[in-house]
Amino acid sequence: MAAKDRREELIAAAFRVMVRDGVVKTTTRAVVNEAKMPLGVFHYCFNSREELLQEVITRITDSGVATARNVFEGEGDLGARIARSLFAFWEGVELSPGEHQVGYELAHYALRQEGFEDLARRQYEHYLEVHEQLLAEAAESAGIKWTVPLPVLARYLNAVLDGVTLCWLADRNSENTREVLRLTGEHLMSLAAKDE
Repeated sequence: MAAKDRREELIAAAFRVMVRDGVVKTTTRAVVNEAKMPLGVFHYCFNSREELLQEVITRITDSGVATARNVFEGEGDLGARIARSLFAFWEGVELSPGEHQVGYELAHYALRQEGFEDLARRQYEHYLEVHEQLLAEAAESAGIKWTVPLPVLARYLNAVLDGVTLCWLADRNSENTREVLRLTGEHLMSLAAKDE
């Protein structure tokens, strides 16, 4: 098996272990056991456990973004496309709650582990970068400009999605969550102005 393929299998194995057992129990040994590979292969594919965790974070984010972007690129006005994108994200949460719980666990774990703090910073930088990119693409495609600076709007959107996801993981109230997402879409539209 090529090194690239081994690396991908280790990332997938790490994700399975995290969903099943939690981030704290996702040791390099647990990952290689899950992948049915010798421990030496891990060190051949990754410089550190932190590098593996960063890859898992990136995959979680990019997976959700791909779905939201595909839905957003469909037909309809900006409001309808934003709503579809938010609800596509939400369907992903409901279908894979373990994946989203892992995202939170990774951030909290990194903030508490000396030497791993940068992992949490990079995780949220990645989230904000992705939200900024999607909002910029939305504005360009609709011929509008946002009345709030893009970095602030990206942080707002990230805070809403983080908040509703964590709350839902605790109470599973999908009806109220969907209503919050509908309100978020409406609020985003109130912050759009015609681009002169």
